[in-house]
Amino acid sequence: MISSKMRRAIGAFGAVSLIALAAGCGKPAVTPPAKVVDDAAGATAEDAAAFVDKVEATYREAFEEASRIQWVNSTYINFDTDWLAAKNAGEITKMAVDFANEAAKFDKVELTPDLRRKLDFMKLGITLPAPTRDGAADELAQITTRLGSTYSTGSISVDAAKYKAELSAIRGPDGDLSDGVIRQNETELLMRQMRDPEKLAEVWTKWNDYAAGMKNDYARMVEIANDGAKELGYSDVGALWRSGYDMTPDEFEAETDRLWSQVKPLYDQLHCFVRAELNEKYGDDVAPLDKPIRADLLGNMWAQEWGSISDVVSVGGAGQSVDLDKILVEKGYDPVKMVSAGESFFTSLGFNALPDTFWQRSQITKPRDREVVCHASAWDLDSQDDLRIKMCTTVGAEDFTTIHHELGHNFYQRAYKDQPILFQGGANDGFHEAIGDMIALSITPEYLKQIGLIETAPPASEDLSLLMRQALDKIAFLPFGLIVDKYRWKIFAGEVTPDHYNDGWWALRTQYQGIRPPTERPGAGFDAGGKYHVPGGVPYTRYFLARILQFQFYKAACDQIGWTGPLHRCSFYGSKDVGAKFNAMMEMGASKPWPDALEAFTGTRQMDGSAIIAYFKPLMDYLEEENAGRQCGW
Repeated sequence: MISSKMRRAIGAFGAVSLIALAAGCGKPAVTPPAKVVDDAAGATAEDAAAFVDKVEATYREAFEEASRIQWVNSTYINFDTDWLAAKNAGEITKMAVDFANEAAKFDKVELTPDLRRKLDFMKLGITLPAPTRDGAADELAQITTRLGSTYSTGSISVDAAKYKAELSAIRGPDGDLSDGVIRQNETELLMRQMRDPEKLAEVWTKWNDYAAGMKNDYARMVEIANDGAKELGYSDVGALWRSGYDMTPDEFEAETDRLWSQVKPLYDQLHCFVRAELNEKYGDDVAPLDKPIRADLLGNMWAQEWGSISDVVSVGGAGQSVDLDKILVEKGYDPVKMVSAGESFFTSLGFNALPDTFWQRSQITKPRDREVVCHASAWDLDSQDDLRIKMCTTVGAEDFTTIHHELGHNFYQRAYKDQPILFQGGANDGFHEAIGDMIALSITPEYLKQIGLIETAPPASEDLSLLMRQALDKIAFLPFGLIVDKYRWKIFAGEVTPDHYNDGWWALRTQYQGIRPPTERPGAGFDAGGKYHVPGGVPYTRYFLARILQFQFYKAACDQIGWTGPLHRCSFYGSKDVGAKFNAMMEMGASKPWPDALEAFTGTRQMDGSAIIAYFKPLMDYLEEENAGRQCGW
């Protein structure tokens, strides 16, 4: 699988999603293979097999060069590596579109399950397909590039004197504060840090007003991509996206609704408690107890994760007694030793150690002599054994957790390396992130005791603060993770038109999240464009699925070792039996429908949100007690 960095780069050109990227990427000098058939008439199973062979050979040849271009661009940023990466991404787009259109010619040919699956992957890997008419691909590329640039270069203007303290905290004492221009990434930082409702509303409103400037381009992008989806045999782009889950688009939408219904009671209790805490801080005028919560009060520009307001939302006593930041320093851990500890988690399960090249070629710490992308990611550069992570690691609990997560990707990548190139990927697009997060969940006090970082695990009675901090991110995210695509599915289907973009967006946000805008919003605005994944054309349901699956995987592992204590305290470190079943799921890659892979590890063929409820049961009990007598809901 190619790193998240590469997926983002390609996504900016409106092209290839997880499955196609996992299959391999284009080589700059490679010409797509000659067409096997000129049209659908007369196409045979033999033609399809020959075509798939040519595609896989092309991807296999091209993958390594494309991966290395992206690696160098991420670890040595300059004009030339940017140029190479952009050129490569554009050519990958062209190759993927050509392959997808060719694959569609075999839709009515009777094929073996493996051949049909590979051909479907070629089509499903195109997130924003261009139609074949002259000029359409170029226009779509121009629009998606412009949308990406507009978002990334966005800024707002404020009274610099009014925000002097906040901007100084972000930019440092020597930062220029005179112009009052706040860049996109700085707006996010301000939303996390500020607690003044007037300032929060101003920054929030101005960023969402800025997003409205992308609406016309977005609407045109929808028109073109829908035409492309219809040429590939789908009713619209939303149906194309929902077809990648081994079920019909309607069945998949119903499945996400079912999963949401399982976890909604926990979200409702969290929402009720958080609203009461905000009311205590801000009063009835800002945070009334009988209305949805103001979106700007939740510590995040999009109100998708609420962990930044953990200073406002208090639970229990003094909180978690394990200070992992301090312990790692006291125990003499450096970044390499932290990565080694993460590797040891997997070897304790019976997996082979990472290859020597991992340690020689990974970027574990930030180089001093050049600009790099510090956002953590896991890489597989040759579809075999050249595994790496890219981080700017600092010694502390956050990066200790991130390392375990990223190595989860690496071990998954290696597990499916013997699959055909088109099947080298997650069982569905939620699996990869879920596996990494499952491992991160396993950093419990019991695990820290097992590896010698602490001598005694604190009593579970002290865990409420930890569970609340996790819930503010993981549970608060669930409805947002669902509606970003629900909203776009409605746009692609023509149910929400450009003159009602905001009406449709806020109807879903209020219905599912119980939030409202802090200021009046124009019905024809484009507040959804303020979230990168929307103008960037990146499907989002994968993140909702990953939040569900990570707990399901985690509980399955804990059940396998016979764990009987509080679920959030379980550690399956050292269990070879868990490792064997875990590998049986991972080595399947995308070769079989995802229920087959899920069953191999969990024993069930259905995604299930009940593990989240079990994990957070102590917190749920606490919230229900605290919320007794309150008017919950909205």
